[in-house]
This record gives sequence, structure tokens and C-alpha cells, in this order.
Amino acid sequence: MMNRRNFLHAAGGLVLAKDIFKRPQGPVYGHNGMTYRMDAKWGALNPDKYPVNDCHEMVQDSQGRIVLLTNETKNNILVYNKSGRLLTSWGHEFPGAHGLTLHVEDGKDTLYITDTARHQVFKTTIEGKLLLTIDYPAETGVYKAKEDFVPTETTVLDNGDFYIADGYGSQYVIHYDYQGRIKHFFGGGGDKDENLDNAHGITVDRRKGEPSLLVTDRTRNCFKRFSMDGKLLEVIKLPGACVCRPVIHGEHLYAAVLRSPNLDAEKTGFVTILDKDNRVVSNIGGTEPVYRDGQLQQMAQADKIFVHPHDVCVDDEENLYVAQWASGKVYPYKFNRV
Repeated sequence: MMNRRNFLHAAGGLVLAKDIFKRPQGPVYGHNGMTYRMDAKWGALNPDKYPVNDCHEMVQDSQGRIVLLTNETKNNILVYNKSGRLLTSWGHEFPGAHGLTLHVEDGKDTLYITDTARHQVFKTTIEGKLLLTIDYPAETGVYKAKEDFVPTETTVLDNGDFYIADGYGSQYVIHYDYQGRIKHFFGGGGDKDENLDNAHGITVDRRKGEPSLLVTDRTRNCFKRFSMDGKLLEVIKLPGACVCRPVIHGEHLYAAVLRSPNLDAEKTGFVTILDKDNRVVSNIGGTEPVYRDGQLQQMAQADKIFVHPHDVCVDDEENLYVAQWASGKVYPYKFNRV
């Protein structure tokens, strides 16, 4: 009879037993080499002590920790290590916590938090000390009241300038300097190509050298690329995908797809991954991407592993973490790259 030690040698020789049994098991999701195994228990905590409501967004900080933003005011921020152990928590003042962006300023991590209930954006230290508050942009002349401003996301430049996407409000993108003074704005709701509808997310895209802005147009199943001063450059069509914010890691673009094919279709989410040329190469929990005559065909949920995924965080080992909205208050899932 083969004993356990001999079995391990036969199976691979030099791998320790504990490493084998720690590896994620189960199905592989994704396509074209961008494939993953799911660990649905990765972020699970005691909900009586560390509850979540909607798990909205996640980032990895410079210490390698995974930072989660939830609109549960008992602990708006939960900080994990990559193994899923809770390290710390803070925050009780963000009932509409929605967007989370990390920026390194003078060697220190800072966070930008959008709050859809307070109609404000907050800049904090990684520990939660408030550094800057942005109120509704009355100076633009297009906002009559704070309720018209429902910010969903930010992106920050190297010089400290930042952009706010008003994705649940008037659909403008507003550019601020590092002190919070408005420089210009663009977008807004409407039917023209340069207008936006559900401008849920924004990021700076430097994958091809010259920086540009990628902005979500979720209702229209696309990302729109703008110059840094707000001129429309490109529409990246993603048929069937109501995408959340664009997340860039290396040469790939990742996005949670909240619902498919439209926002009326409940419990139909998946995660999509695009390459440097903005061609979809993999869908996690979704159908395999198909192009015909250069056109991406409509995508859809294929596996019922998500309800309403809201954000993707990519760590330094190219593993993914997925936060979900209106999904039974589930904690984030981890997807280990295979």
C-alpha cells in the first residue's frame, strides 16, 4: 500500500503536503489563459462583529493588504491580508460608501471615498484620518443642489489632481486640482456620443503611453475613452455587459459586470477581462468571448457563481478579489490565478 509520503513524492516530489491541501480546489473559470479557481470563503467574517452590507469596492495598498469598502457604518473599511485574515477595520461615517481609490502621495497611501448618500467625496489617510472633503460642485453652474451630485468614483493623477465621476447624479466628470479646486468638467447626461449614462467608474489608462481617461457608460454597455481634457476618443463596446468601474493591472483591463444584458436583468453578473487592444479575452462566470468580422458578440452569464459583482481588485500575484452589491451581504470572493 502506498503511504502518504510516497503518494506525495509520486504526485510531484518536492511539494509539501500542506501546500497541496491549501490550494484552491474545484472548477476553473475563465478563458484563453486568464483562468482562476474561486474561493468563496476567502473574506468571510463573523457578521455580528464585522458586518457588511453592499461590498462596493476593493484596492490593494502598498503593504500588500486588501482594503474593502462597504456601506455598513459599523465598519466601512475592512482590511485583510491576502490569505483572508482580517487585520483592522475603521469607519462609521459613510452611509453611502461607494467608490474607493488608492493614491500614493509623498510616499504615503491615501484613499478617496465617494459617498452617494452624503453627496460628497472624502480623502483620507490609510488609517482613516480625514484630509479633504469635496462638496457638490456648485461653481460649475450645472448643479442647483447637492442632491444633483451623486459621486460614484474617482481617479487620481501623479500630481495630485483628481477626477470625480458623478455616475448616479448628473453624469458629469469633474476635474479638480490637488487642493480640490475645479479645473473643468465634461460629459453630462444626454444622447450625444460624448454624453454619459450611469458614468459609474473612471480610471487613467496609460497602457499605450499617452494617458487617457476611461469612463463607464454602464447603461449603454461600454467604456468611453476621453482625452485628459474631456474630448471623446473611442467607444469600447461590450455588448451584454453592464460594466462597473474599469480596473487596469499591467496590460489588462478588468471590470465587474453587474448585470447582463441590461440593468433590469437581476442576478446575471460576471467578470470580464480585456487585453491591451481592448479585446475581451476572458469572462469569469460568463460566456466565452466570440468575435465575428471583428465585432464582439453579445456576452452573458454562464455560471451562477455571482449575483451582482460590483468591483474587481487585482493583487500583485494577479489573483482577483470580487466585491458584490445586493447579493445577500456576502463577503468578497477570491479567484486564484491558475
